[in-house]
Amino acid sequence: MYNVNNLMKQAQKMQEDAARADQELLDRRISATSGGGAVTAVVNGKKDLIGISIQADFDLTDAEMAADLVVAAVREAQTEADRQADEVMKKVAAGMPHIPGLG
Repeated sequence: MYNVNNLMKQAQKMQEDAARADQELLDRRISATSGGGAVTAVVNGKKDLIGISIQADFDLTDAEMAADLVVAAVREAQTEADRQADEVMKKVAAGMPHIPGLG
């Protein structure tokens, strides 16, 4: 039988660890480029777009191409943010106790 107090302490620690992980993800800055570095997108670890930069010498007369490059850079940065978030959350989950019969 499990000690209820011990389980409560473990649950509180897991909650604290998850909150720290969440803050860590919010503080991260992940960037990706497209168009050979012409466009750079920056997201946080929660995939929120933080910024876009376009090289000064980039030809913006082709709006469709510029938009495609922005979308590509954002998607790549968000994909990397997903990967990093999975990594962080696996560390949090590794600290969870295994309770027989609960999954």
